[in-house]
Amino acid sequence: MEKKYTIMVTVAAGLESVVGQELKNMGYDVRIDNYRVFFEGTQADIMRANLWLRTADRVKIVIGSFEARTFEELFQGIKALPVEDYLNYDTEFPVAGRSQKSILHSVPDVQSITKKAIVEKLQEAYHVRTRLPENGFFAQLEVMIAKDKVMLTLDTTGPSLFKRGYRVEKGAAPLKENFAAALVLLTNWRKDLPFVDPTCGSGTIAIEAALIGRNLAPGLTRTFAIEKMDWFDTDLSDTIRDEAEDKADYDTVLDIHGYDIDPRMVRIAQENAKHAGLSQDITFETMDLADWQPESEQGVLVANPPYGERLGELDAAEALYKTMGTLYRPLVHWSKYILTSDMSFEKVYGQKATKKRKLYNGQLRVDYFQYWAKPIKK
Repeated sequence: MEKKYTIMVTVAAGLESVVGQELKNMGYDVRIDNYRVFFEGTQADIMRANLWLRTADRVKIVIGSFEARTFEELFQGIKALPVEDYLNYDTEFPVAGRSQKSILHSVPDVQSITKKAIVEKLQEAYHVRTRLPENGFFAQLEVMIAKDKVMLTLDTTGPSLFKRGYRVEKGAAPLKENFAAALVLLTNWRKDLPFVDPTCGSGTIAIEAALIGRNLAPGLTRTFAIEKMDWFDTDLSDTIRDEAEDKADYDTVLDIHGYDIDPRMVRIAQENAKHAGLSQDITFETMDLADWQPESEQGVLVANPPYGERLGELDAAEALYKTMGTLYRPLVHWSKYILTSDMSFEKVYGQKATKKRKLYNGQLRVDYFQYWAKPIKK
């Protein structure tokens, strides 16, 4: 019987249901919590989640959880967990820590006691009395305490999942790749429809749309922390990567366009698309937003225009929103999705959104204003 793990996927605020839906589409039963989604799975499922999740941050194994209100309870609780199933006597294992609304609120103390308890457990498990060398494989642990409930997790991802590896250069305020993917997944775009990003910057939204359109696993060109852990079945890596390659759709013709007023950003976007292997699928061009005219009756437009956060930039941003309204309002068979931190956007744009969704771009609260297309009557 294959061993099952409790797997915790960490996620940015506001995207929990998007990650949950991704996992459901992969066939898993999920439990959604704030900033994280849980499911049960095998080593193969951990690898698949790392390889395929477009909108998550990290995939972690929950080693165990318990309640602790004293440092002695913390020490004994950690020591009782099966850490030796995941760590060798020589594993390098830094311990990160967090504490919220708990009696044990000193994070440095929580970290050092957790480390001490794990060291003692490994010394006993491997019959070692000397100091542990910590020169083996790397395993990032995290001890989290929330309302006196302790959870110890092991990161299986390594660098965050947004690091796809294709972005060679970025602009002044780039979107993370997983956030850009979420913006696409929150639309009604299908790969047989045109997709336009009129303020494309370094091209991330259009590139993520192409990855989705081609059904390419976003983690295909990178490795994950779990693949270097000696208890992981490395044959799974090849099998699951081969599976992913077989699922790719290289036949559908995609109609994806990205435009930006800055020729330098367009060059960067083209370079990033080339590194993603998607140059043939996306057309990036230098164009002022006001000059764009749709070439088809229906499609999907996703824009992340400048927010005007700095003093003096708000007027320019609002002039842009006004232009967008004039240009996009008549396109009733196009769905438009616009991300901004300006809460007066609808007023300036000149139309109330069909729906708006609260998200966080990093620490910044933003709204995703959605204008849904009217169907074409046949």
